[in-house]
Amino acid sequence: MTEINIDYIVEEVVKRVGKRFQITVEASGRHLHLSRESIDLLFGVDYKLTKAKELSQPGQYGCNERVSITGPKGTIKNVVVLGPERSEVQVEISKSDALVLGIIAPIRQSGKLKGSSGVTITSDKASLTIKEGLIVAKRHIHLSPEDAKVFEVRDEEIVKAQVLGERPLIFDDVVIRVNKNYRTFMHIDYDEANACGYNKDTTARIIKHCKADIKEVI
Repeated sequence: MTEINIDYIVEEVVKRVGKRFQITVEASGRHLHLSRESIDLLFGVDYKLTKAKELSQPGQYGCNERVSITGPKGTIKNVVVLGPERSEVQVEISKSDALVLGIIAPIRQSGKLKGSSGVTITSDKASLTIKEGLIVAKRHIHLSPEDAKVFEVRDEEIVKAQVLGERPLIFDDVVIRVNKNYRTFMHIDYDEANACGYNKDTTARIIKHCKADIKEVI
């Protein structure tokens, strides 16, 4: 009769349950989203962005097109354009990038651009200066409604997230974003990625505030 190793079974169950509640982390480099009007100006009237790579969020993709962004103190070249086009121009950088440009960039959620910083965008054909639209993206977690129920979180909720990288740490002030079109991923910028020793296998778990104590989802 084969002996059952209970300790092994328990260990495997714990591992599998733990993985079920871990979220894949992605590091987002500097990039920008363009409106139809800005595409016409920078690349030519009725120009169509050329898709190069599908991104983790459905319908979003990296393009072959590259531009430069310029502030009072410097220029950053080869900034990737993401598609599809949007209603407003949005440039996303890190705090380190902001130092290079000489711009004080606010930390904002995507789409919340009122009162944000301006920057000059340059292609091979033309330049465009926007008065607002440059931000440092607030760290966030995309969740499908189904996964939001699993993690017991709601849209716009602010949580802590423990990132299990080479240098594990806990990020505070992480915004939850729930949408039926989202796939579940946590997004951080390169400054944050360097801080936690990010690699392609890095995962995170959500830590919720529960009144006076902290409830962990493991």
